[in-house]
Amino acid sequence: MAYQSAPYDIIFAGGGTTACVVAGRLAAADPSLKILIIEAGKHTKDVSTHTQPGRYFRNLITGGETFTFHLAKPSEALGNRPCIIPAGKGVGGGSAVNFMMYTRASPSDYDDWENLSNPGWGAKDLIPLSNKAETFEPNAKNHGTSGPIKIMGGTQTNIAKQYLSVAAARDKERGFTDDTNDLQATSVDVYSRWYRYVSSETGRRSDAAHHYVYNQAQNKNLQILAHCRVKRVLFEGDRAVGVEYISHAPDAEDKQAVVAVYASRLVVLSGGAFGSPAILERSGIGAPDLLKAHNIPQVVDLPGVGENYNDHNLVLPPYHTPDSEITMDDIFHGTDEQIKPYEESWLRDDLKAVDKGLMAHNGIEAGIKIRPNAKELEVLGPSFSKRWQEFFANRPDKPVMWIGPLAGYTGANGSVKGKIYIVGYYTEYPASTGRTHIESTDPYANLAVEPGYLDKAEDVAVLRWSYKWSREMARRMDSYRGEFAHDHPQFPEGSAAATAKADGPVPISAPDIVYSAEDDEAIDRYHRAVVGTTWHSLGTCAMKPRDQGGVVDPRLNVYGVKNLKVADLSIAPSNVGSNTYNSALVVGEKAAVLIAEDLGIKGV
Repeated sequence: MAYQSAPYDIIFAGGGTTACVVAGRLAAADPSLKILIIEAGKHTKDVSTHTQPGRYFRNLITGGETFTFHLAKPSEALGNRPCIIPAGKGVGGGSAVNFMMYTRASPSDYDDWENLSNPGWGAKDLIPLSNKAETFEPNAKNHGTSGPIKIMGGTQTNIAKQYLSVAAARDKERGFTDDTNDLQATSVDVYSRWYRYVSSETGRRSDAAHHYVYNQAQNKNLQILAHCRVKRVLFEGDRAVGVEYISHAPDAEDKQAVVAVYASRLVVLSGGAFGSPAILERSGIGAPDLLKAHNIPQVVDLPGVGENYNDHNLVLPPYHTPDSEITMDDIFHGTDEQIKPYEESWLRDDLKAVDKGLMAHNGIEAGIKIRPNAKELEVLGPSFSKRWQEFFANRPDKPVMWIGPLAGYTGANGSVKGKIYIVGYYTEYPASTGRTHIESTDPYANLAVEPGYLDKAEDVAVLRWSYKWSREMARRMDSYRGEFAHDHPQFPEGSAAATAKADGPVPISAPDIVYSAEDDEAIDRYHRAVVGTTWHSLGTCAMKPRDQGGVVDPRLNVYGVKNLKVADLSIAPSNVGSNTYNSALVVGEKAAVLIAEDLGIKGV
């Protein structure tokens, strides 16, 4: 009975956003709890490339230690290309590396969760937890005012102002709001400035690690093992009693050695949509055929593990802008010398975030969670009409797309010259879903990932419409100097939709581009060639009834075993119409409450 004398009460396998929230809340409520977080990535405490908001895209393109890059299987729907899906790696997980866009799930998203036999997971239960996690600056109705995570607004670039100006002049049907995240149905399908996860006082990224865990450094019972990858869960009978991990820390004497560590009360998997199902499968929990193929003794027959993969489909078409325009390009792509002035401004303690310059920024300051009107539904065509009627029509708080500007170039083409802005878009609720499974018992081996992007025609249709819609917005903005053609559809010769550089914007009243059937085919080919992840992976350990492919119950217990929970976005049974950081915080706050109840801990 190794667990009875275990050195820890709770072990978290993974140190991402949700793990930091849960561990931090439990440790604060009961400092005597012996908690161990095992994280595959590095520490992020006070690391400038994470705390300085403007560096987020540079981190992504340079790779490094804070991402795991999952190579998906080639897909016919994507022109047989194997897309890459990065996932945050490091203490704080995605919250340490994301784009810092503040968006919240629609209330009906959480009601959908509850309606899948998950009492306590509806909007009435989870919205208070969302507010508990945040301090919305300035204070506003239906937001938190004293939570650890800070959210601020403030506009620094002209790109967002131009986008909203075009919207006001061109789209009289849709209105404006100061806050599209107040969780009211009337705040969907309206234009808004966009807030970000940055402290208005310090200009620092507001991530889970610094605000839930690192701020409790005085608690020696809350420990973090970085650079350690969990291999599997250990069981005594049907009770989870610990985990095995391998250390790849720089000072590790043996980077192949498997180390066992035990917990007396609970093991929590928090490895995310890729990591948690992989740990379960390596532990003998999953589909029998898969376990047998890898000679893994079966602990639980649970075929839902690794299934139900959800994400959002992102496209970021770029446009030329004058060199005098303010964009994030110097920070995204510049040399250290070019970046230095921005960092120096950010480091000034006498300035608040709004005055610290672009390093306190993410370049995303406006947008719309859009629903197509009757005319636009005609443009979308019959391939989307069934999806609209079944999923969207009677749920007015569910947007079809997010569309908004980003001041900077996020592509990989090194030939781009000058400054760039983007009017990008992502699908809020793709109909297509996928799966992820292990291909080896080696925890460092690649996973078999099939994300399912564009497997269904309705997902292709909404992207086609969004390209046309966003392009009409972009070419009316004052900074428009034409498309960066390389990163746009390649239209047939002589097409009215052809892309090119321009001397300036078209008038607000200019007619929309008329696209031929051949142009539509070019747009579809473009999307199949470029569409990718929005870094919003979820759903692969779904909180659903076991006979419906579920992996965990409403208290996050893994079916068929004891003392093993999953607490991360892999438990989401269905998608959310927003960037997923906020939902990861909500799941963390809820998991902390549930675990505290199970263990008899007060004050969470």
